[in-house]
Amino acid sequence: MGALDGLRVIDAATLFAGPSAAMMLGDFGADVVKVEHPRRPDPARGHGAAKDGVGLWWKTLGRNKRTAAVDLSREEGQEILRRLAGGADVLIENFRPGTLERWNLAPEDLRKANPRLVVARMTGFGQSGPMASRPGFGTLAEAMSGFAAMTGEPDGPPTLPPLALADGIAGLAMAYAIMVALAARERTGRGQVVDMAIIEPILALLGPQMTAYRALGVVPRRTGNRSSSNAPRNTYRTRDGRWLAVSTSAQTVAERVMRLVGRPDLAAQPWFATGAGRVAHVEELDEAVGSWIAERDAAEVIARFEEAEAAIAPIYDVKDIAEDPQYRALGTFIEVPDEELGSVTLQNVLFRLSDTPGEVRWPGPPHGRHTEKVLREIGYDAGRIAELRAAGVIA
Repeated sequence: MGALDGLRVIDAATLFAGPSAAMMLGDFGADVVKVEHPRRPDPARGHGAAKDGVGLWWKTLGRNKRTAAVDLSREEGQEILRRLAGGADVLIENFRPGTLERWNLAPEDLRKANPRLVVARMTGFGQSGPMASRPGFGTLAEAMSGFAAMTGEPDGPPTLPPLALADGIAGLAMAYAIMVALAARERTGRGQVVDMAIIEPILALLGPQMTAYRALGVVPRRTGNRSSSNAPRNTYRTRDGRWLAVSTSAQTVAERVMRLVGRPDLAAQPWFATGAGRVAHVEELDEAVGSWIAERDAAEVIARFEEAEAAIAPIYDVKDIAEDPQYRALGTFIEVPDEELGSVTLQNVLFRLSDTPGEVRWPGPPHGRHTEKVLREIGYDAGRIAELRAAGVIA
């Protein structure tokens, strides 16, 4: 049994943040019903690479979910969601504030019928404030959080990540928030509303920038691959053209690195004893480490660092990841049978539990694959289902 077997989740969100949270719950046994519009499926189905017209990102994001196509803007569709919510533990949605209320699906009304329901609301800017009604995506969060301002080379422009970073962070945070609300329900017997703005979780992961700004007036600046907290920390190119990343967050590791590269004199300097002191001498430290690495092939550098118990890793692309023995030992990637593609490679669940492990049971299914089965479970008979399909309420 999975840790969340018996938990019923409605995923009425689109794209990445909310659906990611639902995916993580499904990975550990929750019964997740993905509700999509009959004629406008989740846009995530069309993002990224596709094989034979089938979106590959969806195969991960939609895994372990059953899909039901329901038009929530129609009265009949709203009744379907009310019935689903009546027997659910969690509803995840990311409509603009006021949309559920306009559809007569306000959280307070759903929770009157099912007081144990947790309603998880994921929006760009939260349910209140001057920007609440604006459309919000992870890119805007990456911009507004300070992430873009502090990312990139010192003389270059602010840099956005080439992936849905803020959405992924918010998805993790929402999965955590839902589990906190469910833990509280064990004590109180009641669910509650989770209000999460995508602009906030990424802000939290950037460290105490507001604390430092209010206390010292510090505004983070772009440092490229260097760190503003410690040195040496950078990417360095080897003699055979490979790129390696070195980290010296711990003082003892920084000392080992300098001894390894033949510069114990630098480690003996008074300023070397603190991260701030090393940052002030970053050019000298980078030159010492970079020149030593540049004279050697990657295999030798990595071996020497490992012998010295210093932290180093190669810069991988996906081809390297596919061949890496550590990922293979962890079982990070698995091959899963798929009704559309025959089989598909997916990343496994995010962590391993010793007693109730998670599992990828199936990849993201086709649009509306389980509509009829889901409706039968909440009391609709074959005749009514046929009427709703003919009227375009479901697909």
